[in-house]
Amino acid sequence: MGKEHTYTLTVKWTDNIGHGTSDYRKYERSHTVVTPGKPDIAASSNPAFRGDEKNHNPEELFLSALSGCHMLWYLSLCANAGVVVTDYYDEAEATMVETEDGGGHFSAVTLHPHVIISDQAMVERQMLCITKPTNYVSLLIPVILK
Repeated sequence: MGKEHTYTLTVKWTDNIGHGTSDYRKYERSHTVVTPGKPDIAASSNPAFRGDEKNHNPEELFLSALSGCHMLWYLSLCANAGVVVTDYYDEAEATMVETEDGGGHFSAVTLHPHVIISDQAMVERQMLCITKPTNYVSLLIPVILK
């Protein structure tokens, strides 16, 4: 077995306005994600679920985690192959489907990375690097979620 890493944080509901959850329409969805030694993240539910649109919602944070993990893996593959990436951004998107029983699930996550490589001659090396069966980047998401 490889190295094991443990992550901890606290999610704290911040807006009990005096009624608790006595009525679905009367409680606030705001909460704070607290990780020791790091800035707090103000969060809320998606506005479709009565949340505050000014704050990140759990679905956005989930998509951010997937996109960030993908980027970091890709950059490490390039660095290890001698491919110099000078810019990277991802215009990620996800679709969540609400179910009749009030639940929901993600039906799709699509990453749209945009990459600048310092030397055109490295583009082919970058493609060989990410398409090797042991490194294939598209395997990242199932690996994270198993």
